[in-house]
Amino acid sequence: MAKRETSVLSRKAAPQGTEIAPAKGKLGVLIPGMGAVATTFVAGVEAVRKGIAEPIGSLTQMGTIRLGKRTEGRSPQINEFVPLSKLNDLVFGGWDIFEDNMYDAATKAGVLDYRLLDKVKPFLKNIKPMKAVFDHDYVKLIDGPNKKKGKNKMDLAEQLRDDIRKFKKSSKADRLVMIWCGSTEAFLKPSDIHSSVEKFEKALAKSDSKIAPSMIYAYAALKEGVPYANGAPNLSVDIPAMLQLSREMEAPICGKDYKTGQTLMKTILAPGFKARLLGMSGWFSTNILGNRDGEVLDDPASFKTKEESKLSVLEYILQPELYPQLYGNITHKVKINYYPPRGDNKEGWDNIDIFGWLGYPMQIKVDFLCRDSILAAPIVLDLVLFMDMAQRTSGLKGIGIQEWLSFYFKSPMTVPGLYPEHDLFIQLMKLKNTLRHLKGEELITHLGLEYYD
Repeated sequence: MAKRETSVLSRKAAPQGTEIAPAKGKLGVLIPGMGAVATTFVAGVEAVRKGIAEPIGSLTQMGTIRLGKRTEGRSPQINEFVPLSKLNDLVFGGWDIFEDNMYDAATKAGVLDYRLLDKVKPFLKNIKPMKAVFDHDYVKLIDGPNKKKGKNKMDLAEQLRDDIRKFKKSSKADRLVMIWCGSTEAFLKPSDIHSSVEKFEKALAKSDSKIAPSMIYAYAALKEGVPYANGAPNLSVDIPAMLQLSREMEAPICGKDYKTGQTLMKTILAPGFKARLLGMSGWFSTNILGNRDGEVLDDPASFKTKEESKLSVLEYILQPELYPQLYGNITHKVKINYYPPRGDNKEGWDNIDIFGWLGYPMQIKVDFLCRDSILAAPIVLDLVLFMDMAQRTSGLKGIGIQEWLSFYFKSPMTVPGLYPEHDLFIQLMKLKNTLRHLKGEELITHLGLEYYD
C-alpha cells in the first residue's frame, strides 16, 4: 500500500492569484461511448431544461455549501457560489461503434420511459455518433460497424483531434470537456511506453498493443487542451505520460470508474463500521446486470479491470495495517454476472460478516435493486461542470489530477505514492473545502469549540 499522507490542510484564504474565469458561452460535452449512461445523461439534461424533470442526485444542481459558522446561516446553492456553466449552455457530441442516434440508442438501452423519451425525441435524434476508435482485443464481447480506420494509432489519434476541432466549430462551443462513458476495457498494467509523453507518442506511431482505445481518446483530448474525465476502471489517463501531458497542456484529468451501485454502498457502510470499531471477517458481493456493460463484463479480461477497482475500496477505508485485530483478515469477494432479463436495473447483493464486543459475530445483508445509469447520469453532469470550472481556475488547471473530485469515483486517481481517499464523507468534505478554498472562505473543520468559549 502507498505511503499515507501526513500533512493537514490548515484553514486559510485562497492564495493570491487564484481566479475562476466566468463561464461564458457554450460548453461542448464530448462523450466516447453513447450507450445507456450517455443517453440517460443527455436525455435527462434536456428534460430538466424543458422543466419536465428534476436533476435529482446532482450536487451541482441541488446541493448547498455551508459558509462560515453555523450561526451565520450562510448556505448558498453550489451553482450560485462558484461560476458553473448553465444547463442551457451545454451542447453534446461523441463517438460510438454503433450508428444509432441518441434517441434510438436510448430506446434500445431501455433505461428511460418512452413517455419521457418522446418529449425529448427531436433533440436526441439530432445527436449522431462519430466513427469510434475501437480495438476488439480490449472489448471482446461486443462489436459494431461505426469504426475508424487508420495506418497506425497515431493516425487514429489525429483523426480524433480533427473530430474535436470540427465539433467545436460546428457546435459553436467556447470550451470543451471529454468524459468517457464507454465500455470497460481488458485489464492492462502500466509499462515503459506509458512512462513519458515522448515514449507514448513513439508507441502510438508503432501501434503498440499496450495502448488501449481510451488512451487514444485521452491523448487526443489533452493535446487539444480539453479536460478528460475517466468514467470506467480503464487505465486510460492513470499513467505518467498522461499526467505529464495534462500538466503541460493545463488540461485537468480525473477518474476513475463512476461510483454508482454496490461500491457506493460500500463507501457509505464501511466508514460507519470503522467509526464504531466493529470488526469484519468478510464481505461477499455479487451483481446481476443485463445491459451492454454487463455483456462486456462477461469477458474475464474486462471483469478483471472492474474487479481491481471494486476490491480496493475496503482496504483503504478500513486501514487494516492500523487495525489488524479488526480488519487484518477479511475475505473480500466480488462477482458480476451477466443476466439479460434484468437490463439496466442491476441488483447488487452483499453479505457482510462483522463482529462486535468480545468477538461476537453478526451479519448484515444488503439487496440494492438499483438503476445503474440513473445513478451514473448525475455524476456525469457534475463532472462535466466541475471539470470545466477547473479548466477556468488558475489554481487547478495546471495541477493535472483533480483529486478533489474523488467523491464520484470507485478508484480515485492520485499523484504517485499518495493513497486514495475512499470514505464518501471525507471525499465530500474535500470537495466542498476545495470550493471554499478557491473562493477564499474558511475551511470547515467541524471543530465547533468556538461556540462554547
